[in-house]
Amino acid sequence: MWIEKLAAGVVQVQTPIGPRYIFPSFLQRVYFLWMFRNFAVLPHAVLSFRQQRLIDRICSEQSFATIAYSNAMEEAPVIGTIERRPPPPVDSLPPRRPAGREGSLAAEAHPRA
Repeated sequence: MWIEKLAAGVVQVQTPIGPRYIFPSFLQRVYFLWMFRNFAVLPHAVLSFRQQRLIDRICSEQSFATIAYSNAMEEAPVIGTIERRPPPPVDSLPPRRPAGREGSLAAEAHPRA
């Protein structure tokens, strides 16, 4: 299976509008096979700076291909999947509690008689 991925593999990138596929060069496929040696799906945030830069560069140089528009996708094996979703907006996070004094928690737990 890794021979097919090395010969003609693609990398799937999960975006907010759906999966897209990039077609790396031979040396990039070797590098991606090494990146995905233990995991089939990797979030963009866990990649090293160099790996993130490589993904960003490939995505900006190439146009993404969707599975509906690419006939080559039917036969091309997927080397791995990168989740490239934006972080949730700050407004959608629950409100934080205000910081209190350290002693206030201890006083609540052990009230003095």
